[in-house]
Amino acid sequence: MLTLINIFIALAVIAVVGILLFGVITMARGGEGSKEKANKIMRWRVGVQALAIVAIVIGFMIKSKMRGG
Repeated sequence: MLTLINIFIALAVIAVVGILLFGVITMARGGEGSKEKANKIMRWRVGVQALAIVAIVIGFMIKSKMRGG
């Protein structure tokens, strides 16, 4: 179970970094509608980041239960 959570955490963190880079590149390019597109991308980043944080907390809870504490 802990291995599955660790894999999910790693994938979520990679997704957050990927979305962040995509959003920054979109903002840097500029052009028409880039602000709205970049804002939408950054909202996605916040959502995926929240999932990553929840997964990290669950991972800590499971690890704590396995240790007996």
